[in-house]
Amino acid sequence: MDTTGVALLGFGHWGRNLARNFARLGALRAVSDPDPRALEAAGKAYPDARLTADWGQPIADPAVRACAIAAPAALHYDLARRALEAGKDVFVEKPLALTAKEGEALVELAEKQGRILMVGHLLEYHPAVERLKKLVEDGELGSLYYVYGNRVNLGKLRAEENALWSLGAHDVSVVLHLIDEVPIECSAHGESYVRGGVEDVVFCYLRFPSGRVAHLHLSWLDPHKERRITVVGSRRMATFDDMQIERKLTIYDKGFDEDATSWGEYITRTGESFSPRISNAEPLRLECEHFVSCIRAGLTPRSDGRVGLRVVRVLEALQRSLDR
Repeated sequence: MDTTGVALLGFGHWGRNLARNFARLGALRAVSDPDPRALEAAGKAYPDARLTADWGQPIADPAVRACAIAAPAALHYDLARRALEAGKDVFVEKPLALTAKEGEALVELAEKQGRILMVGHLLEYHPAVERLKKLVEDGELGSLYYVYGNRVNLGKLRAEENALWSLGAHDVSVVLHLIDEVPIECSAHGESYVRGGVEDVVFCYLRFPSGRVAHLHLSWLDPHKERRITVVGSRRMATFDDMQIERKLTIYDKGFDEDATSWGEYITRTGESFSPRISNAEPLRLECEHFVSCIRAGLTPRSDGRVGLRVVRVLEALQRSLDR
């Protein structure tokens, strides 16, 4: 990135993955985290990076061209705002913000400042999801009917966010990416079984103007570990299964065909299923490369602020339903 670099704000579990990829791209200039143990780990892994416990130091550093924010979600808005005001390009992990009002403010600020604002909706950079999107766009599945997803696990309980905000941002972004419409109905039901007031299981329903629908099952209280999205079309069906090592995407030649010999009767068609070859490139590496390329060329990222804002608006609508 010439004489400039990226400052990483937050060196927690996911921040370390971002640091690894930005460092491989030769773009990691600084790491900031108020936790001294995190800074110690960053110093051992990246001795050439500038370390600081003060968020503001890399934001003010003229040698830093961009900030990548991997701090807790409650800090996303404030840190992104400060970085944009300082003239930095910004990558912020999902969600963009915790309210649509904050997200709107960040989008407006980025446009006013003429800066890049990119949101880390990782699955939009997954080669299997890219291929699935092309199948939908090219009509290979026929007319898209509905989408459903399972993102469940016996996972880490969280106190600061529920399963909707922790897990749902992934699948909501993919659903909106595939259907490319704004839902006209958002409903959610959930329960707090383990920790009071924090839903550990949530079921979401989205309905779109075209009549397409989506259903999401989100939970960190489940015996299975699933990261799967299924798309049902009029001609074929397809499943993206991120838990599979090789068969990430499977296409099923299944559906209903009209029987030409009858009076409007329909018969089931069960043909072969196949898995196209999918690149095994790490999605996070592709995402970081995309951010760096956008900075260099001054391009609008695929998952820009407006894409991130659309996801936040849906999550907020689902949360209102959940509260009711």
